[in-house]
Order: sequence, then C-alpha cells, then structure tokens
Amino acid sequence: MKFLAVLGRQPKLSLAELESLFNNVRQIGPELAVFESEQAVEMARLGGSLKIAQVIDGSVLDFLQKIPAGKITLGLSDYSRGASARQSGQEALKLKKILARHGRSVRVLQNKGAVLSTATSHHNQIGENAHRIELIKVGKEYFSVTGVQNITAYARRDQARPARDAKVGMLPPKLAQILLNLCGQLPEKSRVLDPFCGTGVVLQEALLMNYKAYGTDLSERMVDYSRKNLLWLENGQRSHSPEQNVGKKHNASDNFLVEVGDATNFIWQGKIDAVAGEIYLGRPMSNPPVEIKLKTEKQECGSILLGFLKNLSAQIDSGTPLALATPAWLRPDGSYSRLNLLDEIEKLGYNVMKFNGLSQKDLLYYREGQVVAREIIVLRKK
Repeated sequence: MKFLAVLGRQPKLSLAELESLFNNVRQIGPELAVFESEQAVEMARLGGSLKIAQVIDGSVLDFLQKIPAGKITLGLSDYSRGASARQSGQEALKLKKILARHGRSVRVLQNKGAVLSTATSHHNQIGENAHRIELIKVGKEYFSVTGVQNITAYARRDQARPARDAKVGMLPPKLAQILLNLCGQLPEKSRVLDPFCGTGVVLQEALLMNYKAYGTDLSERMVDYSRKNLLWLENGQRSHSPEQNVGKKHNASDNFLVEVGDATNFIWQGKIDAVAGEIYLGRPMSNPPVEIKLKTEKQECGSILLGFLKNLSAQIDSGTPLALATPAWLRPDGSYSRLNLLDEIEKLGYNVMKFNGLSQKDLLYYREGQVVAREIIVLRKK
C-alpha cells in the first residue's frame, strides 16, 4: 500500500526514521514523502511525522460516498505547487455541495493556508473515525489522512511524569521515538538498552512500543527517577497513549530493569536486542562556547562516547542496531560543530548506517538557535 507522510520540523531526520521502518521511501516535496507498507501505519509510534495518509485508489467522490451514514467533518490540504488557502477552501466547498446533493451533512474545516495545521487536524480528531476526513492533494493525486500527531498525548506523558529534572535536560518523547525507530523494525518484547537513561524517557517510549526496557545511569538519583516514572507508566498511565496496548497492565519486573552503572565499564545483564539513548551532552550553555571551552567539551563527551562503545562492543551480537543522540554545539556563524568521531567508532567494531539521499550532517535535531543540539548517529555492530 502507498502512504504519504507530512514530515516534521527536521524533515531529513524524519526521512531517516521512515526509511528505517518502511520500503521505497521517497521525498516528493519539502514537507512530504511517500513510502510503501504492507500493513496499516501506527501514527502514535512515529516521532518524526506530523500526519500519515493513505493513497485513494479511484475517484475522491467514490471514496467520500462510501463513508458510513452520519455527519462528515471534512478538511482539505493542498500541497500542489502554487496552491492557496482560497483554492483549497473552494475545492472543499465543492465536495461539500456534491455530497449534500446525495443527502449527506458536511462540516468543512476552514484553512488559514493551503493546508490544515497539525493542531487543527488533531483537535478536530481527523482520522479517529470514518466521519472525520482530511484529504491531502498532491497534484492530481489524493490521499486520506489516517493519523495525526497526538500533541496532547505527548505533552501529557512528558509533563505529568512524577520525576522530572530540568537541570539535566529533558529528551523530547518524539526524539525518543525516532531513536527507537532508527533501530529498525524490532519484534515485540525486544530488549532495548538505554545506557544513559536519565529520567527514563527512552525507556518509557520503549514500553509504549511493547518492547522490554533496560536502563542504566551513572547517577543513582536518575535511576531512582527512571524507576518512579516507569512504575507510574506501568500503573495505568498507558491509557493516555493511543497505542494498541492501551490500558493493559503488566508486571513491571517483567518489562523493565533500571540499574546504577557507568556505561564505560558496566557489564549489562542478558541479551540486548537494540540500543537507543542520549549520551552525555556536556554542560548546559546559553551562548555558543569559545573555542577553548568547546575543545574541552568535545574531549569529555567524545571520551565518554568512545569508552561506552568500546565497553559495549563485546557484549552485543553482530547486527545489533544502535541509535544515539550525541552533542553538537552552535557556532557564531550559525553552523554546528560535531564530535566527528565516526572513523574512531568504526574502528571499535561498528558500521555507520547511511540513508538514501542523506548525509550524516542531515541527522541533526534542534530548535532554532539552540546552543547544544543533538546529532544522531545510527550504527550496527559488525
């Protein structure tokens, strides 16, 4: 089946996530990519896409007329070249009139631009039932939105966790999902290690994806925070997530383990199927560092990364995937300075994964003006 993705804030990273999971991924515009999947796509598992839509085979009118009886909420987003809010609105009203002649009641969502915002689509529950429809038009081709990024759910499980610490930085749940997905299609109950688990965001998202979570951290306080957050999740907060396993209760001891340990010398227990996490990003900064400070930060962070990978290498099987967020520092000219350790990493027994049409420089996650960004490196054990 052919699907379309509306890409997120870092579209190149979104493309890498899609390529890790699906077939024949191809970017068709600054914000759009198409791909193929034999199964329905679970929107709630994708951190890098704003909307997912499935191609409409046949005419749009035939598609709309097959909607079950009841009032229809209809939105239209036109990504065609030169499209405007006026054109998009007019086409939606035209479809409404045609449906009205067939006795259907239709409410049209108003566009401020040629396309509906993610917030508008989400708050109008697009894709949540057969009567809430958003059509995406790309040239002469139409798609029907099957899922919209659940802004409310992300905010809830990020902000409502009982143990949070802003001083150590907080990994966005969306990025945690991207890291997990960059490890590829993992079987259910795969055991995912986060060796720098902090307050447990990656572990949390791993549980929501029905994986087993294994976390370690040098800080006993962070391990305690992770444990509290994961117990909170296991004790019923899963019902806030639109995953297939909503509301299911699990024995926490069967699904996660969190331990105190230094990632550069720790011996992890049992088989590890994948590794996803964020290494030490260095000290918080409000301004781009001067060269001498940048050099010191790079040496410290790089030493931790290489020490961890050297320690891990003998403990995982060949082919084990890793997706790691590493630091990159803003420079006065607006560029980012990275660790640039890929050659050293390969010497430690890892292959650096490449993505079609993307370079390593494309795999950057940041907000505009953010001083310490995250460069994503994706590896496979040789």
